[in-house]
Amino acid sequence: MDTASFAFTAVFCALLLLGLVVRTVLASRQIRHVARHRAAVPAAFSDTITVSAHQKAADYTITKARFGLLETAIDAALLLGWTLLGGLDWLNQLLLDALGGGMVQQLALLAAFVVIGGLITLPLGWYATFRIEERFGFNKMTMSLWLADLAKGTLVGALIGLPIAAVVLWLMSAAGPSWWLWAWGVWMAFNLLALVLYPTVIAPLFNKFEPLSDETLKARVNALMQRCGFAAKGLFVMDGSKRSAHANAYFTGFGAAKRVVFFDTLLKQLSPEEIDAVLAHELGHYKRRHILKRIVLMFALSLAGFALLGWVSSQAWFFSGLGVTPSMDTPNDALALLLFMMVVPLFTYFLSPLMAQLSRKHEFEADAYAVAHTNGNDLASALLKLYKDNASTLTPDPLYARFYYSHPPASERLARLQTA
Repeated sequence: MDTASFAFTAVFCALLLLGLVVRTVLASRQIRHVARHRAAVPAAFSDTITVSAHQKAADYTITKARFGLLETAIDAALLLGWTLLGGLDWLNQLLLDALGGGMVQQLALLAAFVVIGGLITLPLGWYATFRIEERFGFNKMTMSLWLADLAKGTLVGALIGLPIAAVVLWLMSAAGPSWWLWAWGVWMAFNLLALVLYPTVIAPLFNKFEPLSDETLKARVNALMQRCGFAAKGLFVMDGSKRSAHANAYFTGFGAAKRVVFFDTLLKQLSPEEIDAVLAHELGHYKRRHILKRIVLMFALSLAGFALLGWVSSQAWFFSGLGVTPSMDTPNDALALLLFMMVVPLFTYFLSPLMAQLSRKHEFEADAYAVAHTNGNDLASALLKLYKDNASTLTPDPLYARFYYSHPPASERLARLQTA
């Protein structure tokens, strides 16, 4: 191994170890902090949250955090197995011997990697759904529905992913040194197209979407959107209760294809006034241009990512430093893609606090918009119901919340609403 390869291996191992340590320390802090405050409801919530609901949220949070530690360990073992322990190199050589070089072999390598990784982690998904979610009363899925979702998700992923991968691989081999810029353009075009197609083509494969039939609620929602100067393609109710007891509402689509979607569980849990407030919050994300800002940020980060991939894919140390022997007479583009996708999260993980802080800032701004256009007390009561029904802890560890939470902790969010 040359000096550059050895140095890259050392950086890779250091980042992997540091990430494991940070994840473990943060999760351990979260577990201890939530357990320490499990016995009593915080004073600010004592009139609205029962002790039993508070303790259920604590137990749910602790259980998920412990399971997250297991997932972290397995993910790290898989990463080492694929890279320095030779898993990806072995798989690549096996497919080269069977198929030779070329596009078919490269696509087969990508597909085999995804399938093998999916099969290894499949028991984790099953346990999360049928043990953890089931234990706390959230899972509504049957085994047959879970398997059907898995099959449909795999098929949709293959039908969409393989053609995109084929285009990117072709560009890597045929478009010259600036292939990464063309590939970035294709990737962005695909993402924008997906924003338009997802609501009407992909999402209905997994859930039923029916027009909102409550005329009174429909009138309230339309009046709110008219006040806010917002137009949507339609108001729909999704059968979320078929899979989970968790509740939500969201906007989906892009441009003229925007639509408002309510989980049926949300409509059962909230009053019309509270639904108005929650919807106003979601409207706030659009009116404050949070969606546009996130798309622009995604464009910028992905451009930097493709540029970096364009450079490292031509460096021998990138392959050998990760335990892979690049082929001398066939393209290594699929290898480069897979190695890059595995390694980049080690670096970007440490940007999590910055992204979480930006997201929390947007949530506060959306709350302020909702207060300006509806009743702040309705939004506060709706949030309390959602915290309770989703078993969200009221006492997260502050450092854990700063690092990971995309939404402000309940105490901060409701205090800000009371001030408003």
